[in-house]
Amino acid sequence: MSSTRIGLLFICLAGILWGTGGLALEIVRDHAAMSVLTVSAYRMLIAAGALLVASLALRRGPHLVALVRAHPVRAVVVGLGTGAYQALYFGSVATAGVTVATVVSLGLAPVLLAVVDLVRARRRTATRSAVRLTLVVSSALSGLVLVSIASGMESGTASGVNAVGPRPVLGLLLAIASGSVYAATTALGSTLLASDGVDPLALTTVATAAGAVGLVPVALAGGGPFVTSDPMALGTLAYLGIFTMALAYGLFYAGLRTTRSGAAVVATLLEPVTAAVAAAVLLGERLGPPGIVGSVLILTAVAGLEE
Repeated sequence: MSSTRIGLLFICLAGILWGTGGLALEIVRDHAAMSVLTVSAYRMLIAAGALLVASLALRRGPHLVALVRAHPVRAVVVGLGTGAYQALYFGSVATAGVTVATVVSLGLAPVLLAVVDLVRARRRTATRSAVRLTLVVSSALSGLVLVSIASGMESGTASGVNAVGPRPVLGLLLAIASGSVYAATTALGSTLLASDGVDPLALTTVATAAGAVGLVPVALAGGGPFVTSDPMALGTLAYLGIFTMALAYGLFYAGLRTTRSGAAVVATLLEPVTAAVAAAVLLGERLGPPGIVGSVLILTAVAGLEE
């Protein structure tokens, strides 16, 4: 299997792991009265600790030092950006609703990065590549809209339509900011990994630690409670930190070494597909025709990424 295919596979696995995060978040909140920001901060803190232990166990300490010395600002910016777009997304959900937040924040990133890829593509096949990439992104975005609508219809909102939040304009702006930061963070991470000597595990560790440092004060400012003794909540927090953050981002950055940033964010749209399927299997929610068609469109788009 070529390095490009392996990289794309890693990113797809990251998207699948991220897709289980929403269900895990609901489990935590069912067992502990924590805010979404508090759970997110714990998620990044646990991930940072797990990644640091893994780095030391695998003797990647020199790679961490080399990264901090060679690219301190950019590595920290990637981490802060990771925490920022999550916080912006959650803010958009609270003010504009899940559908608007998901479609705009997740949908804007592949469009922005696809445009960047097209601008950078200076070869004879640029026209054919432009048409192909346009079809892939269009399929992915159409699928994202359908999956988000299907999820909104299953959330029990009025008239079968996902409720609009109390401040839709602010929520839309937050979603646009979230998608833009997500795109910029992915592009910067891809550029860093293209540099000589930058190790994916080192970047994931430094970025996650920086993101935790940036997100914890925001969570504290949002108010408590900040602790719980519930074993189910604690176990699920550990899952969120280790699997949906440390492992998922480790796979994501490893895949970015051989995958274009535009293709990477399209592949991560497996996240809402996984979330919808998990809800159908574990919670008994109906995926419905829109969700099924949307999932097929996203899977088709991901399959179309392979050249």
